Order: sequence, then C-alpha cells, then structure tokens
Amino acid sequence: MTFFVSYALCSEEGQKDQKQKWLSAIRMGLLAHDVAIWSLSRKEGGVDFNTEFLFTWPNYSLFAGIVRSNLGVSLNNQGDTSKIYSGFLWEYIRQSGVFFNSGIGIAVHDGELETDDDDKKELGSRILFRIPFEIGLLFAQHHGLSIMFDHVSNAYLAEPNHGLDTLGIRYTYRF
Repeated sequence: MTFFVSYALCSEEGQKDQKQKWLSAIRMGLLAHDVAIWSLSRKEGGVDFNTEFLFTWPNYSLFAGIVRSNLGVSLNNQGDTSKIYSGFLWEYIRQSGVFFNSGIGIAVHDGELETDDDDKKELGSRILFRIPFEIGLLFAQHHGLSIMFDHVSNAYLAEPNHGLDTLGIRYTYRF
C-alpha cells in the first residue's frame, strides 16, 4: 500500500512517468439522475452512464493537492438530459489512499431550455456551469472506488434555472 501511495502522490519516478503521459485516470460509473440535492426539485429520472478522463495537464500543486483538467460525458438511459463537460479538478490524496476532489467547469446538455412538460427540467441555457464533489478510496496500485455528486446550472444568468444534480458511484483506473 505504501508503494501505491508513493506512486499516486507522484514520487520522483512517478513524475518522470507522468511527463510522458497525457492521461492520468479514467473514471466510469452509474449516477442517479436529477436527485434534487442542490437543485431542490426532481422532475427527470433514470440512470446516467458516466465516463470521465482526467488529464495530466496542468498538474499544478495547490493546497497539498493537484489541479488537473477533465473531460466527461453523462448519458441518461431514459432520454432525459445528457451532458458533456470539461473543467478543472483539484484533487487531494491522503497516504491512506482516501481522496477528495472538487472543481469547476462547463457542461453542454441536450435537455430543455424552456418547456411546458412537467417531467422535464428547464435549464435556461445550453451551456451550464458544473461543480463536482467526489470522495473515494484508491487501492491495489491503479484502482479506486468513489461516490460522486455534481450540480449543473446556469447560475441565474438565464431564466429559468432549475439546475440538475446527479449522485452515484464510480470506478477509477489510474495510469
């Protein structure tokens, strides 16, 4: 376990390997769609199939963590709002393998901007802000499991602004 934590925290050897790679991790998971934690209302349903790529750039140290860029997609299994997103994540990894990340980014979605359908969210803008939170455990050198929450909304820059929340579990493979 100590070897893995040293590798995950970018030991000198790990830093040399990371400079030659452009991909830091792949995350895949199942997310409950429109859980109404931050957005406070639930209209859509189903499960989102989520895949996210975490890149080695910019690899900037900040407050004992590392800032990196990401690109992901969440596809809804019932035809409700799906999204593609990108941004920056700050990730902090403890020596025990417990990790936390949060960030900010943008998302582009295929949901409704305005609608009279009571079963659809009104998101007001095609481009939304995205704020994710994730906590998990890294194990066996390259693997991890986590709980991830994200919120997307237009931050009241457009009307309406129902917002959309997802919550679920993800598997991580770290390179």
